[in-house]
Amino acid sequence: MGSGKTTVGRKLSNLLGFEFIDIDQVLIERTGVTISHIFEVEGEEGFRDRESRLLKEISAMSNVVVSTGGGIVTRAENCELMHDNGTLVYLDVPLRVLWNRLKDCQHRPLLQVENPRDKVVQLMQERTPLYLKSADIHLIVASDSANRTAKKIQQRLKQSQVKKDSDRQDDAERTA
Repeated sequence: MGSGKTTVGRKLSNLLGFEFIDIDQVLIERTGVTISHIFEVEGEEGFRDRESRLLKEISAMSNVVVSTGGGIVTRAENCELMHDNGTLVYLDVPLRVLWNRLKDCQHRPLLQVENPRDKVVQLMQERTPLYLKSADIHLIVASDSANRTAKKIQQRLKQSQVKKDSDRQDDAERTA
């Protein structure tokens, strides 16, 4: 939440020539209501169920950059699906930067609590290990622009593809 997934994702999709999909935006379009409303009516669990179903649908697509909700990693099946069908990028933002971005935010349901900063800290403590375990690419993002971050991801994707191609070649030579 607040890491810049949507902004960076849009920039990256332009660099790669891929379609951009924001899971939260698709859920809003399909339901006709806000994410906050889904949380109010169905709770976080109901929202996560919708998010997981949509992720499964999107995972069958090719040449897309997907921005997920920050909590998507709280379900192991989502992490497995993303890892098996694409490259999971973790935009790791320091707490001070994240809090500066989120402190005045009124539209994020998980932050509508008495002490939103404590909630951000709690979410980071819960989610960071999950992202670190699942991410194919881990970028620490503090002051880079969205363009620069997208270019870094593009470069890492190229490096990752070269490594995959090399590993396939090594496997083919071993079995030959």
